[in-house]
Amino acid sequence: MPAVRSVLVVGAGAAGAATAILLADGGVSVDLIDIRPDAGATGSGITLQGNALRVLRSLGVWEEVRSQGYAFDSLGLRAPDPHGTLIAEFDDLRTGGPDLPATVGMYRPDLARILMTRAAAAGVKVRYGTTYTALSQDDAGVDVTFADGSAGRYDLVVGADGIRSWTRRMLGINLETHSVGMGIWRAFTARPASVTRTDLYYGGRCYIAGYCPTGEDSLYAYLVEDAQDRSTLSPQEALAVMRDLAQAYHGPWDDIRETLTDPARVNYTWFESHVLPPPWNRGRVVLLGDAAHACPPTLAQGAAQALEDAAVLAELLLDAGTLGDRLWQDFTDRRFERTATIVEASLQLSRWLLDHERGDVPGLMARTAHLLATPA
Repeated sequence: MPAVRSVLVVGAGAAGAATAILLADGGVSVDLIDIRPDAGATGSGITLQGNALRVLRSLGVWEEVRSQGYAFDSLGLRAPDPHGTLIAEFDDLRTGGPDLPATVGMYRPDLARILMTRAAAAGVKVRYGTTYTALSQDDAGVDVTFADGSAGRYDLVVGADGIRSWTRRMLGINLETHSVGMGIWRAFTARPASVTRTDLYYGGRCYIAGYCPTGEDSLYAYLVEDAQDRSTLSPQEALAVMRDLAQAYHGPWDDIRETLTDPARVNYTWFESHVLPPPWNRGRVVLLGDAAHACPPTLAQGAAQALEDAAVLAELLLDAGTLGDRLWQDFTDRRFERTATIVEASLQLSRWLLDHERGDVPGLMARTAHLLATPA
C-alpha cells in the first residue's frame, strides 16, 4: 500500500514529471503545477547518459526518446589546432545496461513534451502558468493555497522546482548557490554529416568546445568560457560572440559554425552549484533534483540525477505503507552520497580546467561512469 494517497508536485522538469508519472502509475492522485506557460517553452539540447535512459525506460517513454533523439556509444577528444585533430576515441560505458546505448542527445523541449504527454496519460492533473503562495503542514497532511486563490490538501508536496526553488525558500532553507567561475554558450542548430557523436576540445580560446547530436537533422553546440556578464548583449551580438569564439575550433566545428545564423537559438548561462545536506525533507515536503543538488554540466548528469531522485522516491513511497522517519532515512541513504559524489566530480573537472592543472580527465570520467552503472 502506498505511503501517500495524494501528492502535489511543484515543477514539471525531469524530476517533477518523472515523480508524477511513477506515483500516478502506482495509484496515487497527483497534481502537477509549473509556473511556466507550457512544458516545452525553453531549452536547447540535453545529453542523456545510460543511467538517465534506464529511468526513462521505467517511465515507458524509451521508444519515443530513441526515435526522437540521437544515440551513440563513443566519445572523441580533439585538439584545438588548425585541423581539429582527433587525438583519442573512447567507447563509452553503457551505464544503463547492455541493452541501452551509452548516450542519447535530444532537443530538450521534445523530452519535456514526451514526459508531460505521458504524465497526462497516467492521470496526472497538470496546471501550467501557476504556483502556490502558502504551505501549512501538520502531522497528517499539507494545506496549499494557490496563486489563483484555490486551495488543496495533500499527503505530500514534492518541490522539484529547480535551482532557485520557491519551495526551498518557503521551507526557510538557506542554501548558498555559488558560481563555479564558468559560463556556457549554447546553440541549437542543424547537424552536419561530420557530427555523429560528442567530441570535446579542451583548451584554446575556451575551456571546452563541444557538440552533441540531438536528431538526424539537429545538434546543440557549446563553448565554455570564464563567467562574464553577457546580459547586455542583444541577440544578434550574442550570436556574433559565439561565432567569434568558435573560430578557434576546427574539424566538425568548421561545418557547425556555418549553421550558426539564428540569434534566437543562442543562449548563455553560468555554471552554478550547490548540495543540500540531508535531510531533503521538512516534514511532508521534500526537495528533488536541482532544488536539492545542482552540478555544472561538465559530466552531463543534472537531468540524470534528477530522474534517479524521482525513481527512488516513488519506489519508496509506493512500497513503504507509511510516511515516516524510516522512509526519509532510506531516501537519504540511497541518494545523498551518490549525488554529492557526482557534484564533486563535476566540480573537480571544472577546477582542473580553471586552474590549468594537469588532471586524469579520462580516469575521472571512467570512475564516474562505473558509479553510475550501479542502479540508484
